[in-house]
Amino acid sequence: MAFDFDLFVIGGGSGGVRAARMAAAAGARVALAEDSRMGGTCVIRGCVPKKLMVFASAFREMPAEARAYGWDIPDGQFDWPAFRTRLAAELDRLEAVYRRLLDQAGVRVFDSRATIDDAHTVALAIGERLSAAHILVATGGRPVRPDLPNAHHGLVSDDIFTLDRLPGSILIVGGGFIACEMAAILDGLGVAVTQIYRGPQILRGFDDEARDLVAEALRGQGVALSCATDLISLDPAGPAAGGNARPRLRVTTTAAGVGGTFDAVLFATGRQPNTKGLGLEALGMGIGARGEIRVDPYSQTAVPSVFAVGDVTDRVNLTPVAIREAMAFVDTVFRGKPTPMDHSLVPAAVFTRPELGAIGLTEAEARAREPVEIYTTQFRPMRGAFAGAPGRVLMKLVISRATRRVLGCHIVAPEAAEMIQLAAIAIGMGATKEDFDRTVAVHPTMSEELVTMRAPVRTA
Repeated sequence: MAFDFDLFVIGGGSGGVRAARMAAAAGARVALAEDSRMGGTCVIRGCVPKKLMVFASAFREMPAEARAYGWDIPDGQFDWPAFRTRLAAELDRLEAVYRRLLDQAGVRVFDSRATIDDAHTVALAIGERLSAAHILVATGGRPVRPDLPNAHHGLVSDDIFTLDRLPGSILIVGGGFIACEMAAILDGLGVAVTQIYRGPQILRGFDDEARDLVAEALRGQGVALSCATDLISLDPAGPAAGGNARPRLRVTTTAAGVGGTFDAVLFATGRQPNTKGLGLEALGMGIGARGEIRVDPYSQTAVPSVFAVGDVTDRVNLTPVAIREAMAFVDTVFRGKPTPMDHSLVPAAVFTRPELGAIGLTEAEARAREPVEIYTTQFRPMRGAFAGAPGRVLMKLVISRATRRVLGCHIVAPEAAEMIQLAAIAIGMGATKEDFDRTVAVHPTMSEELVTMRAPVRTA
């Protein structure tokens, strides 16, 4: 059977675009459909605008620190409309780059919603039906609101980047990546932030010592963080006023004294895969309880011609993972090199102030598997200590007692994301504690502590 395309990609985010470009480079005839902006969550509604807001929020502390170092710098005032205008222009630029790369690769782009009619047929909302030897679903995920009356008045992460004005006060509901990052960002931009999380500590899944230090830092910066606290109700506290699209909200929580009236409420309580209405169920494709597409290690679904990568599969929901899954898919299908995706050692970063970087097992995970040694230190970094800042940083290694391999590395520090990327290379290669010990320290740095911790603080 002759197909219109060798590959049809549904979704123009990081994973979909990479798969389309690389398949085209391998000689495939490729088309891609995207019903929103090219670049997907990461470029338009996630990583990129978030990181630019992280940069913006960090300047709040700069004048005081600079004065401690002898600079005569007055406190400034953050101009949200000016920043938002620059941010929008940058996102427009990046979207244009994505489109240009697809065009240069020879990928045919359809600005349309696409659904799957059968194992080899895609239907576009603009009226066309196209056939393909292979279909790749890379539709990502979306933030969700809780099933609660008046939840439609609350914000989700997508909304933050397009606000006309910053709220004076905000309640953030959640304790994961997005909730903690937004708490740090908005606090840094001058918003009065309250954060609640129903669990005992924020950032579930990360190392306990690292979680505790990030929570301490958030509170030290002014975030009113309350754990073991859940949302009971929210109600409009009068009509929207002052040019705001949403009304102020009166909030009740399970914790006494935590609640009140806020200019805005942000729900950062989870994301769901974008599979609704794609026609997947009719194909007999495996769909999980959260709507995720079930795939094998090669990203192949129960329908042999249909594959899926990225957040829509709900494996490891990080942009670099989606890109690596896309590359493995292209190697497998179009380059004749069957390549499973290895999700076992994926570095991660949380862009709070300070940042949290992690790779490998947490102390608790490692203890449950085998005997371990724990090397850890907390200290005030030189730059902040000189300026009188109270913040501390954490360097931590989890070591197998049997093999001496580094099973996990956890860093809470300014630029922790940059450090963990480099540590991930060594750990991915199987570095031992003795390999770290043989490495000469770069002094004076924070990261030198990773190679100078000689005695374990505890064993188990």
